[in-house]
Amino acid sequence: MKKSIYAMALGAFGIITTEFGVIGVLPNLAKVFDVSLETAGWLLSAFALTVAVSSPFITALTTNINRKLLMSSVLAVFVVSNLLSAFSPNFTVLMIARILPAFLHPLFWNISLAAAFKESGSKAVSIVMSGVSIATVMGVPITTYAAEFFNNWQASFFLASFVSLIAFIGLVLFVPSMPSPRKAAGESKLYVLKNPQLWLNLVSTILMLAGMFSSYGYLAAYLEKITHMNGTQVSLMLLLFGGAGVLGNWITGIALSRNVMLTTRVFFSLLIAVQVLAYFFGGIFIPMVIILTFWGAIHTGGFIIGNIRSTRSVPHSALEFVNSLLTSCYNIGISLGTMLGGFIIARYGVHHVIWMSAALLAVNLGLSFVNFGKQHAVAVPEAAEEELAVPLMHA
Repeated sequence: MKKSIYAMALGAFGIITTEFGVIGVLPNLAKVFDVSLETAGWLLSAFALTVAVSSPFITALTTNINRKLLMSSVLAVFVVSNLLSAFSPNFTVLMIARILPAFLHPLFWNISLAAAFKESGSKAVSIVMSGVSIATVMGVPITTYAAEFFNNWQASFFLASFVSLIAFIGLVLFVPSMPSPRKAAGESKLYVLKNPQLWLNLVSTILMLAGMFSSYGYLAAYLEKITHMNGTQVSLMLLLFGGAGVLGNWITGIALSRNVMLTTRVFFSLLIAVQVLAYFFGGIFIPMVIILTFWGAIHTGGFIIGNIRSTRSVPHSALEFVNSLLTSCYNIGISLGTMLGGFIIARYGVHHVIWMSAALLAVNLGLSFVNFGKQHAVAVPEAAEEELAVPLMHA
């Protein structure tokens, strides 16, 4: 596997550390800025909603720009935005500093995942997506621990800025120039939208991420209030959660290569089961540690499941376009999930947020048995059919 693939995985690590790193310090930020926990949750959901809205448009506006330049620029903006977040004097400024880089966030995902898939298929996608897992292992816990160690919420944002800087350097050094692919006159990717199975997969992805993040988005608060863990213990539990996620991501990649739908259904079933266990045993320290290990191993596989399900039947020529839609769906799901989770917390308390997650995942499990693939064939343009047959692109 080329160094460029690992460099893009490092970039994914930097971006996810910024997007999700706030999860571990939400309780601290709520106290510092004197806002409710559900209001603080908007630091995650507003970021995700901005990504969801901007993804198709920012992708369309930058089709003629060198892909490496775009990815490098995104990481540079993330470095600066984290510094601005650290110096925010109030919650409004912090929210603005969080939202600004979210407009460019989709560019990195759409380009890196398309390039990885063209390079070496699902294996390369799994490696880039492992940046998500490792960010969960290292990014979220270390930003949480930094805030706890220095007794200062700003430390988490300084660390996230440094992580993005390292990722930026790796991208500049190891990813070769990637000129924008030439677009034939009149060529359009919209033909893929005629596929009802693609639409079903995108809706399923939204519900899946909503189910995942309605509970995970408030995991630090859950461990603090229900399991009665202190800040250091919470950061260690997030580290355990993410460490299990790396292993789970690897196992999910292998399972998907053998049977996509069976893997998807097992994923939904196991994630529902482990969260129900967390509800009943969340107040007991040792069982919760064991449950978190399995929860982390299952949780992270959702990202690659969403990607492979939505892109496996898409021609290479349409990958960036579909990835832009998929990025929107990921972040609509994250935003929807954190909002619904906040709604449950405000009315019933953080303990009951588990049931929102379980309900959304159960609906998704049912949708996995709906299949339009055999009943509807999509008319693929001749140029796109040819592209399916050409060797994978060398980044």
